[in-house]
Amino acid sequence: MSLEVKKSNVPFLEDNTPQYYSGYCKLELDCRVLYCQLQLLHVLPLVVVLVVVVVVVVVVVVVVVVVAVVVVEVVVVVVVVVVVVVVVVELVVVVVVKVVLVVVVVVVVGVVVAAAAVVVVVVVVVVVVVVVVVVVVEVVVEVVVVVEVVVVVVVVEVVVLVVLVVV
Repeated sequence: MSLEVKKSNVPFLEDNTPQYYSGYCKLELDCRVLYCQLQLLHVLPLVVVLVVVVVVVVVVVVVVVVVAVVVVEVVVVVVVVVVVVVVVVELVVVVVVKVVLVVVVVVVVGVVVAAAAVVVVVVVVVVVVVVVVVVVVEVVVEVVVVVEVVVVVVVVEVVVLVVLVVV
């Protein structure tokens, strides 16, 4: 059955549209509407599948990005904790060794120079002051190193977060 209206059987208006007083023309128009509706029914499942696929892809991408951000954050936190633990252990070992050295130096100097009390007191005080100054300086240096490492890690973390948010 042809979907075109036959010009010879149905009168047309000036703008080339058929007049609706003819039953043939009304039936032909109903058939066209029904045909268009059937075509939409064929296309509708494809549109639904396309929408579902797009939604699933978007959800998967969002989940992957969130998981990546969480993994990066966990790695950064673990690195920071490891660095801090290593630096603290190093500081503790350095301080213990320095204290032991101070005690050994003080005892040795005290035994060797026991005869000259004035000289011993001056030497002990000077040695203790020098060792304490050295220990304090090294502790300050180690603390500065720890602060630098923490600042670098925090800056790297902020840069990674900014990059991930921008991407």
